[in-house]
Formats: sequence, C-alpha cells, structure tokens
Amino acid sequence: MIRTFLAGVSLTLAVFLLLPWLVLWSLLTGKPDLMYGMAMHLIRLETRFLKVQVRVEGLEHIPPRACVFVANHASNLDAMVMIPAIPRRVGILVKRELFHIPIFSTAMWLAQFVPVDRSGRKSTGVTLSTVVENLQKGFSYVVFSEGTRSPDGRMRPFKLGALTMAMEAGVSIVPVSIGGTHRLLAKGGTIVRPGEATLRFAPAIDSSAYTMEQRAKLLARVEALVAAGLPSDQQPL
Repeated sequence: MIRTFLAGVSLTLAVFLLLPWLVLWSLLTGKPDLMYGMAMHLIRLETRFLKVQVRVEGLEHIPPRACVFVANHASNLDAMVMIPAIPRRVGILVKRELFHIPIFSTAMWLAQFVPVDRSGRKSTGVTLSTVVENLQKGFSYVVFSEGTRSPDGRMRPFKLGALTMAMEAGVSIVPVSIGGTHRLLAKGGTIVRPGEATLRFAPAIDSSAYTMEQRAKLLARVEALVAAGLPSDQQPL
C-alpha cells in the first residue's frame, strides 16, 4: 500500500513540476520525442519501484514500418507494462475525459494520442480518420480492442475498430498478449501487488491481405493469436 501511495505521489509531482517544461520544449521544437522518452523512463522507474517485473517475448515480430498493436485489456497496469516495452514512439487511443486535464491534455495531443468517446454517443469518424492519417505517415498505435478492462482478467471479444484502422491505412497488425496484470491490479482495485507480468508479441499480420468483407476472418485470427499467448485463467471462455 505504501509503495502504491509513494508511486502515485511521485507521478503526480512529475506531471505538475516536470511536464509543463517538457510540453513547452515540445512546442518550441515541434518534437515531442524528449517528452515521450522521459515519460517512458519515469514509467519504467515506477514499475520497478512497485516491484512489477515485466517479461517480454517476441520483440523480433515487430515490423520496421508503422503498425497497429492490438492487445487484450485486463488491468490499469496494461499501458505501463506495454508501452515502454515497444522500441519506438507510439500513440494510444485514450478516453476523452483525460483530455480535459490541463497540461496533461496538451502533452497527449503533442504525443499524437487520440481521444475516444467510449460511450458511443459521439461519432468515431474523426478518431478513425486521424489514426489512419497518422498510420499512413509512419506512426504506430496501440489499441486495447476489448474497449474496456475485463472485469476478471479473462479476454473478452474484440471490437473491429483497430482492424478497420489498419486495413484502411494498409499497415500490419501485431497481436499482443498481456498476462498477469489483473493479479497485480484488479479492476476497481487501488493497490498494486508485486509480481510478474508477461508481454508477448505475436507475428505481424498483413491487413492488406484481407478485404473489408473479410474483417470477421481477420478478427478471429487476431483474437486467436492474442488468446494463445495468455495464461489459462485469462483464456476466453
């Protein structure tokens, strides 16, 4: 409990004391790489402090060009475990409410994160077109395709959004299995438990080999590859 509290305090201090200067630097230079790099370094330090060990497999499967990383979503720790492990700057689809936070929202815009209204009340057309445009420019994205965290860590059916983005942009899809994070921080929990999380990157799938009419077939393949990399208690029913 104490470690979780101290990690939260240090992260909050970094956001208020360090982030404004990094945002200013990014605005002046037009390059958010320093800000992104320092954020990833801080997250790695926080992860070690919380005694969360991350075992990564399959980095060799990541293609050199832009791609969409499609992962399951079992815990709020998933992004902390996954994003720093990817050896390139990536964007994330983030719930729209986080873009209401001053300074933090500017940092996310600069890092090419994209807001998503998970309630479905607003059109996703802008989100889709923005991501597709960035993918075509060579920028990769991470998508947690269940849409929300699993209540028990067990993988739920994926949504089609990430596949549609990849297909329209003509980029590959990299299925990613995140295992064990639900045991370290369950949905609704506030205390991070020490332990190991696994991150497995499966071989990339060329989305251009599928037509829009074959999206269900592509979805089934992606789901199967993600499920294959999960422990038994996270396998879909």
